[in-house]
Amino acid sequence: AKGLDPRPRQPRLLPPEAGAGRFGGSRRCGRNSVSDVESSAFDELSSGARLSEHRDSLSDDMILGTDASALNPADGLDVYGSSSDDLELDCPSAGAAKPELREERPCSSSSSLAEPGDAPPSLYVQLHGEPARRLGRDERPLQIQNDFLFRLGFKDAWRVQEEGMNTELGSLLRFYAGKPITMEITERVQLSGLYNVRKGKLQLPVNRWSRRQVILCGTCLMVSSVKASHTGKMHILPLIGGKVEEVKKHSHCLAFSSSGPQSQTYYINFDSFTEHLRWYRHAAKMVSQRISSVDLSCCGLETLPPNLLYSQDLTHLNLKHNLLPADQKLLQLQSLNLSNNQLGSFPLPVCSILTLTELNLSCNRLASVHSAVGNMHNLQTFLLDGNLLTTLPNELGSLHRLAYLGLSFNEFRQIPLVLEQLNGVERLCMAGNILQQLPLQAFRLLRIKHVDLRLNQISKLVPDEPEFLRHVTQLDVRDNMLTVLDASLFPRLEVLHCERNRITCLRVCGCMLKAVHASSNELRDLTFSTAATNLTFLDISSRHTTDCGSLRKLLAGHNRLQRLPEHVERPVLEVLDVQHNQLQALPCNLFLKSHSLRCLNASANQLENIPPSSLSEESHSILQELYLTNNHLTDKCVPLLTGHSHLRVLHMAYNHLQTFAASKMAKLEDLEEVDLSGNRLKTIPTTIMNCKRMHTLIAHSNAIEVFPEVLQLMDMKCVDLSCNELGEIALPENLPPKLQELDLTGNPRLNLDHKTLDNIRCFRIDPPSTSLLAHESVMGPAQWSHGYTEASGVKNKLCVAALSVSSFCGTREALFGVFDGDRNVEVPYLLQCTMNDILADELHKSKSEENYMTNTFLVMQRKLGTAGQKLGGSAALCHIRHDPLDSGGCFTLTAANVGKCQAILCRDGKPLPMSVIHNITVQEEYSRIRQHKAIITEDNKVNGVTDSTRIMGYSFLYPSVLPRPHVHTLPLTPQDEFFILGSRGLWESMSPTEAVEAVRNVPDALAAAKKLCTLAQGYGSTESLSTVVVRLSIGEGCCCCCCALAPSQPPPSPGLYPAPSIGLTHPCSASELSSEVSTSEMSSEVGSTASSDEPQLLPEVHLAPLLHPALHMPTGNRCALHPAFQRQMSCTPYCSGAAMALSDNTLDSEDEEPIAGVFSNGSRVEVEADIHNCQSNRTSSTEATVETQAGGITSVDNASERDSGQTKSFGCRRGNGSVAPQEKSHNLIEVATEAPCRKMGGYFTAPAQPDPDDQLIIPPELEDEVKEIIKQQEQHRSPNQQPTDYYDTPL
Repeated sequence: AKGLDPRPRQPRLLPPEAGAGRFGGSRRCGRNSVSDVESSAFDELSSGARLSEHRDSLSDDMILGTDASALNPADGLDVYGSSSDDLELDCPSAGAAKPELREERPCSSSSSLAEPGDAPPSLYVQLHGEPARRLGRDERPLQIQNDFLFRLGFKDAWRVQEEGMNTELGSLLRFYAGKPITMEITERVQLSGLYNVRKGKLQLPVNRWSRRQVILCGTCLMVSSVKASHTGKMHILPLIGGKVEEVKKHSHCLAFSSSGPQSQTYYINFDSFTEHLRWYRHAAKMVSQRISSVDLSCCGLETLPPNLLYSQDLTHLNLKHNLLPADQKLLQLQSLNLSNNQLGSFPLPVCSILTLTELNLSCNRLASVHSAVGNMHNLQTFLLDGNLLTTLPNELGSLHRLAYLGLSFNEFRQIPLVLEQLNGVERLCMAGNILQQLPLQAFRLLRIKHVDLRLNQISKLVPDEPEFLRHVTQLDVRDNMLTVLDASLFPRLEVLHCERNRITCLRVCGCMLKAVHASSNELRDLTFSTAATNLTFLDISSRHTTDCGSLRKLLAGHNRLQRLPEHVERPVLEVLDVQHNQLQALPCNLFLKSHSLRCLNASANQLENIPPSSLSEESHSILQELYLTNNHLTDKCVPLLTGHSHLRVLHMAYNHLQTFAASKMAKLEDLEEVDLSGNRLKTIPTTIMNCKRMHTLIAHSNAIEVFPEVLQLMDMKCVDLSCNELGEIALPENLPPKLQELDLTGNPRLNLDHKTLDNIRCFRIDPPSTSLLAHESVMGPAQWSHGYTEASGVKNKLCVAALSVSSFCGTREALFGVFDGDRNVEVPYLLQCTMNDILADELHKSKSEENYMTNTFLVMQRKLGTAGQKLGGSAALCHIRHDPLDSGGCFTLTAANVGKCQAILCRDGKPLPMSVIHNITVQEEYSRIRQHKAIITEDNKVNGVTDSTRIMGYSFLYPSVLPRPHVHTLPLTPQDEFFILGSRGLWESMSPTEAVEAVRNVPDALAAAKKLCTLAQGYGSTESLSTVVVRLSIGEGCCCCCCALAPSQPPPSPGLYPAPSIGLTHPCSASELSSEVSTSEMSSEVGSTASSDEPQLLPEVHLAPLLHPALHMPTGNRCALHPAFQRQMSCTPYCSGAAMALSDNTLDSEDEEPIAGVFSNGSRVEVEADIHNCQSNRTSSTEATVETQAGGITSVDNASERDSGQTKSFGCRRGNGSVAPQEKSHNLIEVATEAPCRKMGGYFTAPAQPDPDDQLIIPPELEDEVKEIIKQQEQHRSPNQQPTDYYDTPL
């Protein structure tokens, strides 16, 4: 134990039925023991003294810690005897059936130390939950752990040591003494046990039940007596093509039958229903297979299970991601997968399998191929991807049946000459090598049809005569360095991929061409040597189109097209994408001639009208999707829409529409999704009720005054009418059952009782306006204001989240973030709930901006727990910070990102990138991935999982994919106008320049975020979207206007009670704080999470004068940049680290006394105080510390510093599936639970809700009288005296 790990670690136990050792895995010592997959029937059957105990795996003796004496072969007695109908079948010899015994024996799991004289157990390491690997003789656990953490991204040795002592690291890295056992892997290898068995028909009296050893392994059922199992004699029943049935006359009984005319049947009676179900599930999967195959991938095998050798009919064996040696003996198979086994050298035993037709040796770090490979004359598919090969043996040329050869991601510098002898090879895959030139003469003698040369360094094609290249039909040269490509040398070419090169001149032969993928180039000249009559798909990045008679899909967006040629109007054209051009009009006959057009995207152009759908009242248009966002369309185009009666999706946002005629809307009955945002509409036509299939209505940023009756449509899912002029709303009694989102923010005149809308998943509305907010607006803006928006994708699944904390760790800091889970919702939610707590904790540990932000992402990787092993997500954080000790300092903006979430700063109207996208197009990242021999698939994804090389989660892709972020820090200046945080879908739809120009003239941050999201959807984005826009008001003197007033004296130490009343020692721009604390039960394996319950409305009380008379100051002589009051709402998920950062009083929550000025209702805390620094002679307290009675803490400390270990306040997290902006939020509404109890592990439990009977209830008829009495008492009370009921729940 001392040699394994010097740090204390909590035990990680397996399920009770599996047993566990003290080191977090199975522990074994002594002699004659085997691992979970290295044991055999010998160990399983030699337990005669314990026949009544059922064991369903070969390793249960080690797992359960049975006594070693029970495994003595001499004690293995067949107490039931042998049945008279036993048959001796031909099977491998006893020697073949017995495994290789190792010098170990199982010991009791209760023993913590090895017995004297016994060898210590082997050490195993497990990464990200994958099967454990045995450590080599020279490997040291502590060194492995340090290397892992340094490679992950930690830079300081002391921080690596601190992270190594954290018990949560087990989800990323674990060490075991003895091989860890899991029931899932054990069952996949084999099932075994002692059961009552009967052979033949149940009606025959000659057959009787006997106690037999039964093993289900590979493709066979093996039955034997205990004695016969020692000699290898057993009955073998092939199950492929057979059947397994339940016997109704006997409980827990199954009938196993083989196939064929001479089939046999065995009846097995199990001891429990659980065993019966387990065996039935595995056997049913086995007999249902059409081919005889066994999948033992990802089982951590160090050798093949011996009982697998009995499966003589086995033809396909999958052994990928194991730890098998190169000299492992194998069966006569047809298909063998040995990829990712760390072989290191070519496995010679496979060359003796003459029946082999498919062999996969990818990712084994092979440096050469043995010449004996020429013996496998039946081989048809040979995969050698992801190795270290530079040459191939000449003997490979004797494999005349070889049709597919995979050589991708090796180290070839030229095409191997031996390929000229392989006449049967039709597909050549050499992606990811080091080819610099491509001499086409090498293809003369080849008969290859599909050539894959992606991700090389090819800059030139050496031409050859076209007659010798007639066999090539598909050419893929993506991600190379080509500037000129003459693909006309391939006269029968059908599909061409040449994306992401530097091609300026492209020449192709069009006679057989069907698809051209040429985006992301610098095309100036596109030439077809012959007419492209068969072309159906064209994706180009040039200013040219071509005459393509059968073109069905044309993508010509993001160019500078001013008009479309007439030949684009073709009857077979189905999809036309011409967005982001300079078109002023579409061809007048576009809809008249393109009868098959289903989707048209002409957004981001200069269109003023659209062409008619027909010349008469009758129209044959089948158009279903029409995107016209961000044009110059007026009301004149609305009547022209009626001809498209099959229209389902209509996007006309950000045009110049003033009205939408009701009679025209009535004719569009098939509409399902409508976006009319950013126009000048005052009403939505009432005839929208005719659209019975309508599920999405988006019409924000208009002047709509009357709420449409769309909530009466039963299929309605999303309604967004934010930023309008809505007043009263009449809601129906029954809301649509599918309604998930209702956004009514930005309607200041709206009066709505939203308690009836609590069942909506995402409901947004502004808080009621108060005189306090009105007074705040008069005093001028703060340094920043923000708005956010979120939108689900086509699958109606919100896979994004946003973080918005305008007052983070104090009023002079802010934190904003965007998280994108691609297709999962778990990771974005965990990032949103936990990342702000981690960042607050890291601020105390590091002074460097890069270090604290980098460490935040790395610690978050650990906090994701098991959820981050197979799932992942992008993240972008922006932290606005000001050092209070630097009187002349400025605000700094620190941005960090992984994945495809980005942050863009607008400075003087120009975009300033704050983020970097890490993918294979970055040479440094590509070199790192190549070093670790990862495979990049055709969609540019690492191992087919993610196209980002730095991303949160996906820890099973380590070390190819890391969570280390890109960090960028710069000081904010008065020229900085705003910055944008966006998810992947936003930046795939528009460039940073376009995003900045789109919202620069939109003063309201919420409306700006809405516009960006709407534009992305109008440009065709089908992904989940999340956008945060933060408006900046950084003046010339904003950084030092308050700091100059602070006297130079050290800050007071943090404490529970306020300090004596003296002058304010340090300024604080926060004026009023109202915060709620909510927690939920958090799992150490998943990470810190917050409550997901729906929020509830709680009353707001304004009692600022009662907190402290000295804090209630006049408004005169204030800083123009800091208003008198700023009300901030937040709901914070706390962890223990955050709680300790907020309070150093070292008292438990139950022992702490309530603080003056705090009203607590469950976990909700409301505080009101004006602690703004003023030039006044009045004295005030130096601190105002707020603390809940149950331990949830929110502090407002106007003299605190980060060096003193205090954090000012935390920001908000959404409670209903959406981030709540602190300034404008209806989610002042959190479920009132008890405050969490602090635990050593940093997690909290979620106690029960408070009893409503404990709350004070005043009858309505006495409410006015009670208020008057309280008011009179307050007037006669001295300034420093608190009311007797001050600590009660407020009215």
